[in-house]
Amino acid sequence: MKIGVFTVLFAGKTFEEMLDHVKDSGLDAVEIGTGGNPGNNFCPIDALLESEDKRKAYLEKVHARGLTISAFSCHDNPISPNKAQAKNAHDTFVKTIKLASLMDVPVVNTFSGTPGSHEDSKYPNWPVTPWPTEYSEILKWQWEEKLIPYWKEQGKLAEEHGVKIGIELHAGFLVHTPHTMLKLREATNDAVGANLDPSHLWWQGIDPVAAVKILGKANAIHHFHAKDTYIDQENVNMYGLTDMQPYADVQTRAWTFRSVGYGHSSQEWSNIISALRTYGYDYVVSIEHEDPIMSIDEGFSQAVKNLKAVNIKDSAADMWWA
Repeated sequence: MKIGVFTVLFAGKTFEEMLDHVKDSGLDAVEIGTGGNPGNNFCPIDALLESEDKRKAYLEKVHARGLTISAFSCHDNPISPNKAQAKNAHDTFVKTIKLASLMDVPVVNTFSGTPGSHEDSKYPNWPVTPWPTEYSEILKWQWEEKLIPYWKEQGKLAEEHGVKIGIELHAGFLVHTPHTMLKLREATNDAVGANLDPSHLWWQGIDPVAAVKILGKANAIHHFHAKDTYIDQENVNMYGLTDMQPYADVQTRAWTFRSVGYGHSSQEWSNIISALRTYGYDYVVSIEHEDPIMSIDEGFSQAVKNLKAVNIKDSAADMWWA
């Protein structure tokens, strides 16, 4: 597998400076934001859509450094009850699909989204318990009237453009577990798959290796984020895993995002990498750095070091011993 980085953490650099830094760090790929929550610091999407020459020049800068673009990312809420937000998220997603097709970028990452509880809602509603039964009724309406119809259409669009969709399994959105991922995929098409990030699985009590097996067997892993999570059991006992404290409250939070290797051991990360290879994923492992107690440079460099120590880069050898 190749190691890459989600380049949002280098927003203070120019495009060329960012690429040089990634190259000098010994990585193979960049994941680039096109809008939504990641922003578009390194991707003038409208200009690139309009000009083949600009697209070629852009890619030449990437390829000249021995890098590839693993994915374009536009994480947002395209089915938000806030119509302006939903429109902006949708428009950016469609543009990103079209740009990915034109630039041979195989994956577009995003969130599934979360609607409100009914047509006149002002805010998203994320049901997490089946009772009182109103929550179950809301969830059924959300899936049948909003989520599935939207992603049926977008899955078809992606398929027509030869691009895969990587939906990040993230709490707060309707697709956040292997089950909800496969449920949406079954209701849409195979262009819809996962951008699998173990950091969002650990705090839900989901074993990432098991998730890799489940989704890998369905060929449903389209991209992978490398980010860790530290779970503080003493704080879990106080606040539970649905802790609503700000991420900055590290001393009291039940769980905290960490750089690779600072929440779970290298053995656990090697198990994840091995599971990815075993169950058919042999693409890019993209570092995402959101560690609140480490600098950008140190968190990134430590993630690079720890991932390189467990990564499986070469193709498997013939079984000469059997």
